[in-house]
Amino acid sequence: MEKSNQTGILGRMVITYYGQAFTRLQFGDMVVAVNPISRDFDAKAPKFGADIALISQNHKIFNGKDNVSFGSKEAFIIDGPGEYELSGVFIKGFSSVGPHGRVNTIYEVELEGMHIVHLGGLADEKILPDVLEEISGADIVFAPLGDGDSLDYKNMAKLVKSIEAKIVVPILFDKDSLTSFIKEMGSDKVEPTDKLSLKRKDLDGKSGDVMVLIEAK
Repeated sequence: MEKSNQTGILGRMVITYYGQAFTRLQFGDMVVAVNPISRDFDAKAPKFGADIALISQNHKIFNGKDNVSFGSKEAFIIDGPGEYELSGVFIKGFSSVGPHGRVNTIYEVELEGMHIVHLGGLADEKILPDVLEEISGADIVFAPLGDGDSLDYKNMAKLVKSIEAKIVVPILFDKDSLTSFIKEMGSDKVEPTDKLSLKRKDLDGKSGDVMVLIEAK
């Protein structure tokens, strides 16, 4: 995907984390849900309307697509590798290895001048060189830390350092793996926040900054 050099008046992105690998990206009225949790896994899994739903794996932790069509919003489902464009959102999916050999799709999203990469439930750090080149230099990377049999915190730290992202948001973590990952990244103590609200200019000067989101209820 060609990286955007857009310099006009850009909107604010609001990121919310719902546990496991479930994240919500919102730009104005546009809502992108990534790896919504199935109610077969969690009967209390959040339900809201999304314009686009990205599914990394065919597993109930990642594939609650029925939970993101609500009210007037009927989610457009993307559940595998390929190139997609919808309402000014540019998405590229890359095949990788998930837990127990399942196919895991890494998603690259370009919207409002921001370059976002969601690693899903990646379980093997051996990413194809052309894929690594494509996702390198991301503004924001969502990085799994071992929970749900995803890649462990130490190998994930090595991978995100090679990607050279501006901001790293941990997902699929427990307390120990999160603490170890922050230390491995060379970060100081990180204060969790309930949401991450960013404009493109807020990314200036950031390099491998770890941002921890509190799980929304």
